[in-house]
Amino acid sequence: MDDLSIFSNPRCSKCRTAHGLLAERGIDAHVVEYLSEPPTVEELRTLLAQLGFTDPRQMMRTGEDIYAELGLEHQDGDALLRAIASNPILLERPIVVKGDRAVIARPPERLLELL
Repeated sequence: MDDLSIFSNPRCSKCRTAHGLLAERGIDAHVVEYLSEPPTVEELRTLLAQLGFTDPRQMMRTGEDIYAELGLEHQDGDALLRAIASNPILLERPIVVKGDRAVIARPPERLLELL
Protein backbone atom coordinates (compact mmCIF):
# COMPACT_ATOMS: atom_id res chain seq x y z
CA MET A 1 0.00 0.00 0.00
CA ASP A 2 1.74 3.07 -1.22
CA ASP A 3 -0.20 5.65 0.77
CA LEU A 4 -0.22 4.18 4.26
CA SER A 5 1.37 6.16 7.10
CA ILE A 6 1.65 5.44 10.79
CA PHE A 7 2.25 8.03 13.50
CA SER A 8 4.32 5.99 15.88
CA ASN A 9 6.45 6.02 19.01
CA PRO A 10 8.96 3.14 18.98
CA ARG A 11 8.72 2.86 22.79
CA CYS A 12 4.95 2.25 22.65
CA SER A 13 3.79 -1.37 22.78
CA LYS A 14 0.59 -0.59 20.83
CA CYS A 15 2.71 0.99 18.09
CA ARG A 16 4.99 -2.04 17.95
CA THR A 17 1.95 -4.32 17.72
CA ALA A 18 0.53 -2.19 14.89
CA HIS A 19 3.83 -2.43 13.01
CA GLY A 20 3.73 -6.20 13.52
CA LEU A 21 0.22 -6.44 12.07
CA LEU A 22 1.35 -4.55 8.99
CA ALA A 23 4.51 -6.66 8.64
CA GLU A 24 2.47 -9.90 8.90
CA ARG A 25 0.50 -8.71 5.88
CA GLY A 26 3.59 -7.58 3.96
CA ILE A 27 2.47 -3.97 4.08
CA ASP A 28 5.01 -1.18 4.16
CA ALA A 29 4.01 2.08 5.75
CA HIS A 30 5.63 5.47 5.94
CA VAL A 31 6.58 5.81 9.60
CA VAL A 32 6.20 9.21 11.21
CA GLU A 33 8.04 9.26 14.51
CA TYR A 34 5.95 12.18 15.67
CA LEU A 35 7.99 12.84 18.81
CA SER A 36 11.05 13.72 16.71
CA GLU A 37 9.04 14.97 13.68
CA PRO A 38 6.11 16.83 15.29
CA PRO A 39 3.19 17.55 12.98
CA THR A 40 2.34 21.17 12.25
CA VAL A 41 -0.99 22.69 13.23
CA GLU A 42 -2.13 22.38 9.60
CA GLU A 43 -1.11 18.71 9.48
CA LEU A 44 -3.01 18.16 12.72
CA ARG A 45 -6.12 19.81 11.22
CA THR A 46 -5.89 17.42 8.28
CA LEU A 47 -5.40 14.47 10.63
CA LEU A 48 -8.41 15.56 12.69
CA ALA A 49 -10.56 15.56 9.54
CA GLN A 50 -9.18 12.19 8.38
CA LEU A 51 -10.11 10.72 11.76
CA GLY A 52 -13.61 12.18 11.43
CA PHE A 53 -13.24 14.09 14.69
CA THR A 54 -14.34 17.62 15.49
CA ASP A 55 -12.68 18.00 18.91
CA PRO A 56 -8.88 17.68 19.06
CA ARG A 57 -9.25 16.06 22.50
CA GLN A 58 -10.45 12.96 20.66
CA MET A 59 -6.90 12.50 19.37
CA MET A 60 -5.12 13.65 22.52
CA ARG A 61 -3.58 11.85 25.45
CA THR A 62 -5.45 13.86 28.08
CA GLY A 63 -3.90 11.81 30.88
CA GLU A 64 -0.41 13.17 30.19
CA ASP A 65 0.90 15.47 32.93
CA ILE A 66 1.58 18.22 30.39
CA TYR A 67 -2.16 18.35 29.54
CA ALA A 68 -2.97 19.45 33.09
CA GLU A 69 0.17 21.58 33.44
CA LEU A 70 -0.84 23.62 30.37
CA GLY A 71 -4.44 23.95 31.59
CA LEU A 72 -5.80 22.46 28.37
CA GLU A 73 -9.06 21.18 29.85
CA HIS A 74 -10.74 24.54 29.13
CA GLN A 75 -8.98 25.46 25.88
CA ASP A 76 -10.55 25.63 22.42
CA GLY A 77 -9.68 23.61 19.33
CA ASP A 78 -6.98 25.89 17.92
CA ALA A 79 -5.22 26.14 21.27
CA LEU A 80 -5.32 22.35 21.58
CA LEU A 81 -3.82 21.88 18.11
CA ARG A 82 -1.05 24.35 18.94
CA ALA A 83 -0.42 22.48 22.19
CA ILE A 84 -0.08 19.15 20.34
CA ALA A 85 2.27 20.70 17.77
CA SER A 86 4.44 22.11 20.58
CA ASN A 87 4.14 19.03 22.82
CA PRO A 88 3.74 16.03 20.51
CA ILE A 89 3.58 13.62 23.47
CA LEU A 90 -0.05 14.77 23.64
CA LEU A 91 -0.89 13.06 20.34
CA GLU A 92 -2.61 9.71 20.76
CA ARG A 93 -0.84 6.77 19.14
CA PRO A 94 -0.64 4.91 16.95
CA ILE A 95 -2.56 6.73 14.25
CA VAL A 96 -2.71 5.00 10.88
CA VAL A 97 -3.57 7.02 7.77
CA LYS A 98 -4.60 5.75 4.36
CA GLY A 99 -5.69 8.26 1.76
CA ASP A 100 -8.29 10.54 3.26
CA ARG A 101 -9.09 8.26 6.23
CA ALA A 102 -7.35 7.57 9.52
CA VAL A 103 -7.89 5.54 12.68
CA ILE A 104 -6.40 5.60 16.12
CA ALA A 105 -5.21 2.01 16.29
CA ARG A 106 -6.23 1.32 19.89
CA PRO A 107 -6.53 -1.59 19.94
CA PRO A 108 -3.96 -2.05 17.16
CA GLU A 109 -6.36 -4.27 15.17
CA ARG A 110 -8.37 -1.15 14.38
CA LEU A 111 -5.84 -0.42 11.63
CA LEU A 112 -7.36 -3.34 9.70
CA GLU A 113 -10.37 -1.09 9.01
CA LEU A 114 -8.21 0.80 6.52
CA LEU A 115 -6.78 -2.18 4.65
